[in-house]
Amino acid sequence: MTNNIDILVLSNGPGEVTTWVRPVVQALRQKLADDRDRVRISVVLSPCPNASGKEAAIAQSYPEVDRVQAAKHFWQFLLWGKTADNWDWRTRGVVVFLGGDQLFSVIIGKRLGYRTVIYAEWETRWHSWIDRFAVMKPDLIDSAPSKHTHKFTVVGDLMAEASGGVRSEERGVRSEQGSRGAGEAGENNYQLPTTNYQLPITHDQSKIELIGLLPGSKAAKLSQGVPLMLAIAEYIHTQRPQTRFVIPVAPTLDVQTLAEFANREKNPIIPLVEGSTAELIPHPSPLLKTASGLVVELWTRSPAYDLLSQCCLCLTTIGANTAELGSLGVPMIVLLPTQQLDAMRAWDGIPGVLVNLPFIGTSMAKVINWLVLQRLGLRSWPNIWAKSEIVPELVGKLQPQTVAELVLDYLQHPEKLEEMRSKLRSVRGQTGAAAKIAQIVYEELK
Repeated sequence: MTNNIDILVLSNGPGEVTTWVRPVVQALRQKLADDRDRVRISVVLSPCPNASGKEAAIAQSYPEVDRVQAAKHFWQFLLWGKTADNWDWRTRGVVVFLGGDQLFSVIIGKRLGYRTVIYAEWETRWHSWIDRFAVMKPDLIDSAPSKHTHKFTVVGDLMAEASGGVRSEERGVRSEQGSRGAGEAGENNYQLPTTNYQLPITHDQSKIELIGLLPGSKAAKLSQGVPLMLAIAEYIHTQRPQTRFVIPVAPTLDVQTLAEFANREKNPIIPLVEGSTAELIPHPSPLLKTASGLVVELWTRSPAYDLLSQCCLCLTTIGANTAELGSLGVPMIVLLPTQQLDAMRAWDGIPGVLVNLPFIGTSMAKVINWLVLQRLGLRSWPNIWAKSEIVPELVGKLQPQTVAELVLDYLQHPEKLEEMRSKLRSVRGQTGAAAKIAQIVYEELK
């Protein structure tokens, strides 16, 4: 392989940056070199309707990455080839597509004279102009023009790398929770912190049930998810006081912003979901305290795989987090409340234009989202992998007590949780997609 090369990773949204870019740049360093004079990795972000604005900071936090350009500078780079910081480019390199529009790879690859590698889940385009396709499943090869199928390699699902791509020192020694009953703790990977509002638990920590609450990272989900999950947690706690709750705060979010969604003055949606309010207690460790005295701890370290692996069950919204939980084999219940039906406005194409129009956008959003929800099939990644519902997906005007009763049923019947764990393990797929992509990049550089 020639020395002094550039790897340019194109990506966009928070899910892609955290679950695709992270394992791929780790695999690239392992395969190519950790010598920055020989191999330089740059990440360029394109605009995404689901972006939080913190994707650049997250990508920059990856030690394998040398340079990052935020999405706000993308169009200047795409049209004129100039980055905001006037980056130089080496004569040899590869453009690796990990989110956005595949056409961007064609344009940028041709301008820089680099080889191009596309990772594709559901469709492939621009076959004549792309050098290699790393695809999730063989079906994409069957649907491609026959004269281009030699460019295709099945690498598997990058979502299955969600936990596998994290270094062992970051995740700790992961416990085999599946071999234990609900509520048993693991091998000191995560110790429940002692707070000023510690629950009056008299037995030892190993018997504490830990439930993870994952309300999402975007305002449209958080406005409903945070108060709804707090209300569910309060009901569960009245029935099982030994249960502890924790929110792994998304890396694109800070605890102050998260807490605002539990504040009735700042979140008018709370009454719609019959949700609970909470006060942020920032020190000594951040937590939310509800009016009933329930404490929900806030975990700010990312990735939170060591924490999640200790949860007997998680309540989550749809998104990349379901892939992470599935990869870890953690049982989950997926919630999609629809009390605020106009909240979802991050659609692509014509629907995205309609729901964001002035005056009529709210009405259009309600109609389009209702139609989509009626036709939408399986929504969480484990169920998509399995092509059947192995984790419950609850959609509609969800009531806290109804969801809490379902959680209690699982906690009272640990064999049901064990069955869900077993099914998650069977469908989560083999890890290795990132390493296979790194191998393809290596071959294109030879």
